[in-house]
Amino acid sequence: MNGGLEVAKTKQQHRKGVIPGWGLTMGFTLTYLSLIVLIPLSVIFLKASTLSWEQFWQIVTTDRVAASLRLSFVSSFIAAAINLVFGLLLTWVLVKYDFPGKRIIDGLIDLPFALPTAVAGISLTAVYAPTGVIGQYLDRFGIEAVYTPLGVVIALTFIGLPFVVRSIQPILHDLDQQYEEAAAVLGANRWQTFWKVILPSLVPAMFTGFSLAFARALGEYGSVVFISGNMPMKTEIAPLLIVTKLEQYDYEGATAIAAIVLIISFFLLFLINYLQWRTSRKYFIH
Repeated sequence: MNGGLEVAKTKQQHRKGVIPGWGLTMGFTLTYLSLIVLIPLSVIFLKASTLSWEQFWQIVTTDRVAASLRLSFVSSFIAAAINLVFGLLLTWVLVKYDFPGKRIIDGLIDLPFALPTAVAGISLTAVYAPTGVIGQYLDRFGIEAVYTPLGVVIALTFIGLPFVVRSIQPILHDLDQQYEEAAAVLGANRWQTFWKVILPSLVPAMFTGFSLAFARALGEYGSVVFISGNMPMKTEIAPLLIVTKLEQYDYEGATAIAAIVLIISFFLLFLINYLQWRTSRKYFIH
């Protein structure tokens, strides 16, 4: 009898919620989210709404704005894709193997989180300049990394790597070794085991890491301005153009560019999350 009462009480507590004061905590959550995220973003759209459609369209379709948007989104996508491939490889090595200096390498991955972006930009410029440690070898093959779109991709790859590694690492670490052993017993080789057994479990985390790295790269400013050269129509990114507009007291132009970046970013992130949901659902059902 007492056991039945305890079960009923547990079910009732579960229905009410684990955290006491759910209504109050939800209120604080929504208030905090509104003050930090929703209200600032809505102000951008409110400011952009003061422009007529013709004025807004004229601003965002100029050659300079179009070039900066194209560079920002294409470079961010390429950098996130590079991090997805090599981040997965790096995570695999850190999780599956033990070697001297493993903890040091694992700690260095988080360095872009702690390092000021301006310092990262100066360091990358010095390393990839024609006289730099790496740039001198690229220069022999006629490859220019500094003051080119390639430099933008390098900077965005640098700041986005931790997002991919830290998204995949816990999933790969918790993956049960028995699945790999079962695949080996059934005659699967290493590639088949990875492709059919391990990768499906990692795909949702890979999508998450890719989307985080992509979103972070879109808003990056400090590490790019030094290595890109900031040449209009060539190496000028959208965040830099927004700052330039603000320095020229062109608030309408700055908010119009910011609004179009937000709209495109929301759409792309929604698409990525939708694909992640579809992929997760597909592997869960199967």
